[in-house]
Amino acid sequence: MVPKANPFEDSPFTALSTSGLSGHGSFRSGQFKWEETAEAHVLKGEVPGLRREEVKVEIENGRVLQVSGERVVETEEDSDACHRLHRGISKFKKCFTIPPHTQPDNMMASMENGVLTITLPKLNPPIAISN
Repeated sequence: MVPKANPFEDSPFTALSTSGLSGHGSFRSGQFKWEETAEAHVLKGEVPGLRREEVKVEIENGRVLQVSGERVVETEEDSDACHRLHRGISKFKKCFTIPPHTQPDNMMASMENGVLTITLPKLNPPIAISN
C-alpha cells in the first residue's frame, strides 16, 4: 500500500502551507497527525530538539492555525591563531485551516518529549446521558 502524499487529505485540517528546514543546523520538523475525539480535534506533531520557548502556536483570522519554530545554535572555537563563532538558525512554519464547529479561543497546546499536542475543543460536544 502506498501512503498518501498529503496526510491531511481525509482530515478537516487543510494544510495551507508548509515549510521545513531553512537556514543552517540540524533541526527537522516531523509530520503532524490529526485525530478527532467526541470532544475535540487534536493535532500532534514532532518538534525534536526544540524547547517550549522556541515553538509558537497562533490562531490567525480565527480560522488558521499556525505552528512555527526557530532554534539558534552557536558554536565557538578558540585556537592560538583565531577565535571563530558559528551561528546557525533553523526555522519551520506550518499552517492549517481550522475545522468548522471548533472553539479556537479555547485552544490548548502542550509539549512533551519533542511532541507538540494542540487541542481544539468542539463547539457542542456530545453530552453523556446517565440512566
